[in-house]
Amino acid sequence: MSRHSTNPLQRFGFLLLPEFSTLCLANAVEPLRAANTLADGAHYHWSLVSMDGEPVASSSAVHVAVDGGLESLSGCDALFVIASYGYDRFATSAFKARLRRTARSVPVLGGLDTGPWLLADAGLLDGYRATIHWQESTRLEEDFPEIEVSGERYVRDRDRITAGGATAVLDLMLRLVRERLGDALAIDVMRLFLYDTEHQAELPQRVPLSAPFIARAPDVARAIAVMEEAVEDPLAIPEIARRAGCSQRRLERSFAATLAVTPTQYYRAMRLGAARHLLLETGQTVADIAARTGFSSAAILSRAYRTYFGYPPIETRRQSKNPKDTFS
Repeated sequence: MSRHSTNPLQRFGFLLLPEFSTLCLANAVEPLRAANTLADGAHYHWSLVSMDGEPVASSSAVHVAVDGGLESLSGCDALFVIASYGYDRFATSAFKARLRRTARSVPVLGGLDTGPWLLADAGLLDGYRATIHWQESTRLEEDFPEIEVSGERYVRDRDRITAGGATAVLDLMLRLVRERLGDALAIDVMRLFLYDTEHQAELPQRVPLSAPFIARAPDVARAIAVMEEAVEDPLAIPEIARRAGCSQRRLERSFAATLAVTPTQYYRAMRLGAARHLLLETGQTVADIAARTGFSSAAILSRAYRTYFGYPPIETRRQSKNPKDTFS
């Protein structure tokens, strides 16, 4: 789990930022609640805070009441920043200063989902090993070369803890419960949630797109795995078929039977989906995004994008720049 262990954690604070993941929060708090119930005692305590002390709306528009503002937090063993969509709009000088002040009084600091990027932007992960939701891993690595970015589900390095998406958070909390209350209690918590396989920290976050097809359509699964590895430099379909171990004709029949599309259509949709994600979550130019998703120019990407989604890339970029409240 870590290069350096710390004492078992007992008191937690969770800083919720607008559009945070409801499931991520639930997977952080519910294992603590369940452990208290099953162990018949108040072994864990937690507080929810926001930057302004007001309720926070999650990405699914669930409004969550908090116990106060960030400055009201005291006596915590660990503070976790929970963010999801649009996380970089909170990266103001004032926000970073408040986060750094809080970090001085908290023994362990953590980030969940896209929260690690905000810790990194505040200089709080310099020299640490860390992870983030897999969709933002490349950006974290490019923006902050002083951080050792890992694709693992969660990482604990000295006084920093980072985790990817919601199920990775559940795995992390089960590990923390095990450290404090033992294996038997952690297993009881898993059984309560019908969670039959706790994933180790070192496992990769990302479930391959090919995973659902491995058993029922192995040709498709192998081809999709090849496509995922060649988004930036697309391969011709005959080469994909060769690497998948079948003929092009058989591969086309398998795609038609399994997904009702051709391999070419699926491959292009995969690359256009990657382009949409970059438009929404980064400030890269359309030309840069075209290069990263295997299109030879911004114009060619724009035409393909409009045909597939029904509107041009600039419209998606506007969606990512909608005026939203930020914290001073």
